[in-house]
Amino acid sequence: MTPLLRPLALSALVLLAGCGEEAPAPKPLRVGDLAIEAWPLPAMPGSAQPDLVAAPDGRILLSWLNVQAGRRPALQMAERFADGHWEGPRTIAVGNAMFVNWADTPHLMVTGDRALWAHWLQKSAEAPYAYDVMLVRSMDHGMNWSAPVRVNDDGTATEHGFVSFWPQGEDRLGVAWLDGRRTGGEAKADAGGDHAGHDGGEGGGPMTLRAAVFDGNLRAIGATEIDARTCDCCQTAAAATADRALLVYRDRSDDEIRDIFATRFDGKTWSTPVAVHADGWKMPACPVNGPSVAARGADAVVAWFTMAGDAPAVQLARSTDGGARFSAPVVVDRGAPVLGRVAVAIDAGQVWLLWLREDAGKQSLWLARYAPDLSKELQRTKLADLHGTGHATGFPRIALGADAAYVVWTDVVDGAPQLNGARIALAAAPPPRS
Repeated sequence: MTPLLRPLALSALVLLAGCGEEAPAPKPLRVGDLAIEAWPLPAMPGSAQPDLVAAPDGRILLSWLNVQAGRRPALQMAERFADGHWEGPRTIAVGNAMFVNWADTPHLMVTGDRALWAHWLQKSAEAPYAYDVMLVRSMDHGMNWSAPVRVNDDGTATEHGFVSFWPQGEDRLGVAWLDGRRTGGEAKADAGGDHAGHDGGEGGGPMTLRAAVFDGNLRAIGATEIDARTCDCCQTAAAATADRALLVYRDRSDDEIRDIFATRFDGKTWSTPVAVHADGWKMPACPVNGPSVAARGADAVVAWFTMAGDAPAVQLARSTDGGARFSAPVVVDRGAPVLGRVAVAIDAGQVWLLWLREDAGKQSLWLARYAPDLSKELQRTKLADLHGTGHATGFPRIALGADAAYVVWTDVVDGAPQLNGARIALAAAPPPRS
């Protein structure tokens, strides 16, 4: 394990990343074989709930929600091009009807035809957790967007969210989401304290997992129910493998076992969901802590949080057949400080994993790198000490560009959320001594 970054040096680096004033660019911090530097972002103070994706042409796409006192919530995005310059921010949607939540966040995707796709959540009734998934598409880098369509077509004033995207071919988008049409809207507070949880035994049915493919005219194709009973408010995640899509989510058994399941889509049908690993975590309420997945060809990795045996842990498992089967997981981190909120990525040389810890009331963001087959941990580094605590810091994101890994996270400074970023590159080996 490599030494931790110097806290004071890292704090200065992060503050510069979120600062709007001109300042000399600090030199990257060398940590083992990594060079870590601040990544200035175009998001203004008041921004949170980021998403971060890499486009096939080398662009890095960032989206976020900006919420400031006296202003309507706005979903915004920007593009970073291969030469390092940003274009944006550009506004995707704005309005008081937008549902803003720390855990159920908007997403962005780019398909092979260079179309941008985005979603947000929109209130459908006065009930606290009655909202729909709205989908839009842009063909001009986000300057103009299509009229929004509802992803869910049931018309019930219930919860629909925790969306995941994947590119379905060159010009279509796959969308999966948690669907509350059977819950009857009977919501109660969950373990997270500020989101919805539904109990099939108290006036409503279970939350379900559904998916559909959308064409360039935003018409749904093959909408289907994948799982009739899932965890109510944990994030779903999806990735495109060599020949199909891989979708992971937190299941919910009749006995309240809430382990991570996986299912695959061949373009026509979904496979029977199977457990990534039988943790056996029995949990009577939603932990609001979903999995993350990444794929490269037939190789896929899934990261997740569990508290099986009352032991908080982050785990990582690998598949070599596109998600049909997974190896026994590697325990990345374990113990009371482990919060989870994971993000995973994979390239030819390594697997990258982010997660959060909170020790003595102070949160920190961590990065680990593993060999592609997970046989060896290559490095472990604390990326940042956070000012924010609790739910306010949300979920970090990671995307792999051609030149580096890019990381975005939410912090809270003087009571206001803001996005911070880091660029992490493999450092050149020092020249040999003469």
